[in-house]
Amino acid sequence: MADLILHHYPMSPFSEKIRAMLGYTGLSWQSVTTREMPPRPMLAQLAGGYRKIPVAQIGADIFCDSRTIAAEIAALSNKPELALENGTSEMQAYVAEVDLQIFFACMFAASTPTLNRKVWKAMSALDIGRFIWDRINLGRKARVRAVSPRQAKPRVKQHLADVEQRLSDNFLFGSVPTHADFSTYHSLWFVHELAESPLLRDYPRTLAWMERMKAFGHGIRTDITAQQALDAARQCTPRNIPEAHRLDPMVDRDVSIAPSDYGCEPTDGVLAGATAATWIVARQDPELGTLHLHFPKTGFTLKPR
Repeated sequence: MADLILHHYPMSPFSEKIRAMLGYTGLSWQSVTTREMPPRPMLAQLAGGYRKIPVAQIGADIFCDSRTIAAEIAALSNKPELALENGTSEMQAYVAEVDLQIFFACMFAASTPTLNRKVWKAMSALDIGRFIWDRINLGRKARVRAVSPRQAKPRVKQHLADVEQRLSDNFLFGSVPTHADFSTYHSLWFVHELAESPLLRDYPRTLAWMERMKAFGHGIRTDITAQQALDAARQCTPRNIPEAHRLDPMVDRDVSIAPSDYGCEPTDGVLAGATAATWIVARQDPELGTLHLHFPKTGFTLKPR
């Protein structure tokens, strides 16, 4: 089987969630570094209108959203605890809060001179302006209300107190890391590692846990170009969809699918299959042929066209 290809950029928190997960599992993977904001024309050939990062790919199967990427990593590594749908209802509710409200609170709370210097080093002044404008528009069009910048640090401190209390074992829900650990890690990584904020200094268990998570590294990475990723899709056909996953009444109908929180640009295609946790949408690209895009049901809206 071909290696998983990850389309990401270095300062992306959700990309770090997946990079850390790849480090933990020890999987080999191929890296395509993409822009911090659209336009990303080559990635759009694979993912259609979907604009969030990261996106993963195995041949002509494209995995949108970190939840579907994590489920694929879980299957490849035989570590089912990494797939969120295998977690308890308590864990799923916790991750839903951490991946949305806590994520935004951490982004606001991470504004430090150190982070600003790193951004200026990584991006041109023009791209920084474009990035800020893109994120302003993203916020305006969002269908969820994020915590205000003024409330961000108190909300992060409340979250850190909760994490500190949960860490009675090596990881948040026991002796081995689960999806919840990687969801918690990526936002705090942005605050602690990138921004170098002192917010975590009064939480010794959390700091020790951060070191355990960081020690996983990023696994066995090989850098490739975006063109090589497109070539990989062109040379493959999507994997077969079992008949048991083609029972949804909307299968074979034209559909549009989009995130229901933010970054709500739709992707059009034909519903090719559905599982309890995912939708699979087939797209036709003039150069690449048939692609199957995998989306989680949670956090996405599927509509007929």
